[in-house]
Amino acid sequence: MREQSAVLQSSVSVGEKSKWHSLKSDLKRDKYLYFLVLPGVLFFILFKYVPMWGVIIAFQEYSPYLGILNSEWVGLEHFIRFFSNPDFTLLFRNTMMISFLNLVFFFPLPIVLSLLLNEVKSQGFKRVIQSVVYLPHFFSWVIIAGISFLLLSESTGIINMMMAALGLPKYDFLTNTDTFWGLLVLQNIWKETGWGTIIILAAITSVDPQLYEAAKIDGANRLLQAWHVTLPSIRSVILVLLILRLGHIMDVGFEQLFLMDNGAVAKFADVFETYVYRNGIQQGQFSYSTAVGLFKSVVGLVLVVLANKLAKRFGEDGVY
Repeated sequence: MREQSAVLQSSVSVGEKSKWHSLKSDLKRDKYLYFLVLPGVLFFILFKYVPMWGVIIAFQEYSPYLGILNSEWVGLEHFIRFFSNPDFTLLFRNTMMISFLNLVFFFPLPIVLSLLLNEVKSQGFKRVIQSVVYLPHFFSWVIIAGISFLLLSESTGIINMMMAALGLPKYDFLTNTDTFWGLLVLQNIWKETGWGTIIILAAITSVDPQLYEAAKIDGANRLLQAWHVTLPSIRSVILVLLILRLGHIMDVGFEQLFLMDNGAVAKFADVFETYVYRNGIQQGQFSYSTAVGLFKSVVGLVLVVLANKLAKRFGEDGVY
């Protein structure tokens, strides 16, 4: 028995040494690749993981003068206050409706645009189109809001001036509560649809060309090839993007809502992010606003876990 245990310990130590040696050789061989990824790793450590320590103030009556360690512990008081606040229902409705509209109308468009771009034969024309649709992504929301006011303002907007010249009544685009959410979705579509095609186009390039040849032999036209070959081949990528999107379902874009908000649409533009800004930055309620932010994060985490389990149940890889 002693000899067997000694042999087992020896084999384990040899295995550990071989693993360590393999790791060292991998680090030495791919050192430049690790240096390349190092800035990204440091970014996530410094700006994503280290700040998680501050979540503890959601359970405290935090005072900047006392610090995190010495502030009074209040438990779930801020969460109870938040859930019992009459504004919670309004905030939840606005956030979920805007996210739902973006999910239904915005999420599929990069996929459709990628399929269309994949059918373009001229590489020069394709690059021009890609550059044009990518460009709005690099505009700040300040510029997007400025363009929206320039086009849609009731008094000086270009569209309303054209409608007046044609004898049509002017339409109040910016302060109309019936169309405000639609306006937000259209802004997102114009700004981010092109940028969202990058991952989808990269996935399409990995589709086996022999599948298209087989589809052609079976008599499938380009539309049927896209439906029966391209989409099924990139289904896992689309599913991963959908799961990640569900993780951000409580994030609807503070800058966009903050810039497009006005008195007429205040009840439709107030979301969790603007609520956190008012209470945390303007009123200095750091613990309360942290509790609201933590609630958002927990909802996103739960949705990602559930969506990932559902994807695995249907035979997909999921995110993890």
